[in-house]
Amino acid sequence: MNHADWTFSSRQPYIPAMEFHYSTYRIRLKHTFTIARSSHDFYDIVYVYLTKDGVTGVGEAVPMIRYGESFQHLLKLAMTFDMSDVDESGSLDDWLDQLLPKADGCRSFSMALDTAAHDLWGKLHGEPLYSRLGATPAKTPLTSYTIGIDSIDVIRQKVAEAEQYPILKVKLGTADDRTIMDTIRDCTDKVMRVDANEGWDLETALKMCDWLATKNVEFVEQPLPASDLEATARLKEKSPLKIIADENCLDSRNIPEIADAFHGINIKLMKCGGVREGLKMVKMARELELEIMLGCMIESSVAITAATHLSPLVDYADLDGHILINNDPYLGTTVEDGKLTLPDGPGLGVKLRERVAEPMEEPVA
Repeated sequence: MNHADWTFSSRQPYIPAMEFHYSTYRIRLKHTFTIARSSHDFYDIVYVYLTKDGVTGVGEAVPMIRYGESFQHLLKLAMTFDMSDVDESGSLDDWLDQLLPKADGCRSFSMALDTAAHDLWGKLHGEPLYSRLGATPAKTPLTSYTIGIDSIDVIRQKVAEAEQYPILKVKLGTADDRTIMDTIRDCTDKVMRVDANEGWDLETALKMCDWLATKNVEFVEQPLPASDLEATARLKEKSPLKIIADENCLDSRNIPEIADAFHGINIKLMKCGGVREGLKMVKMARELELEIMLGCMIESSVAITAATHLSPLVDYADLDGHILINNDPYLGTTVEDGKLTLPDGPGLGVKLRERVAEPMEEPVA
């Protein structure tokens, strides 16, 4: 048997007016991706497809281990997904109200369903997603390029590979943080953003923020554990750098309770459950005068492009997940000199590549 990254589901024996099917795929990283709490060479993901009147929308689910998800859980949801009670005659919101509860609380699977529905709706109505969101595609921001935790030699290599990107996002949260930062500063004077991924305590964070303020760092993301909101509020009072919430901010329900402890939030569509919830978070953050970053997991162009459609509405972007993999099966958002550019076309505007580099073994359920 020849193995490849793709595996596909069969069609459902009962075909309602709107069809569901899925495929699985293994995305491979160019470099081992290491943050303060984990390390990965690949991710097994699930693509979902919604089809109506011969038109198909696509969505992507990347399991978030931090929040108890797994590829096996995603696969089970996909294999048992039931469309028989879905009424496809209503509005997009009607679709989402019926589809998203079927994710059974799994945020990444909700994201996949949400994105596929938005893509399908846009294609059926000849409308790009950014138009529905009230966004202007020319106003997409610059994205940062992520430098994961690694050996000093590999970090230098990563900085060289990031030559076209004017902003670097540096993963910290280890005993070697200052060495990592000094190494990068020896290579470049670019603006940097730091993400500690909950890797510091308050004392370390206070010292690091004071020191990082001398290193042309723009802000620090999630320096302290999400469980220690009180300490984060104290850090915000004393830090010369802005503090941005990531793990503390999953969806719109979290924003009011953390608003006083952070200067801004990082919205990730995979984390909040999709485009509709992401837009709700943008509006709520603006009302509370919080800055907004739009981030990502390690994702392919399907999920990244969905986020890019929302990106003109935010202050900062960290949408480089598709750049960090070497076998992206889709074409969508492109990046030139750090500038995010949306593809043409209705819905997401993504297209399947004719050829995917380095096919590998299929994920094991």
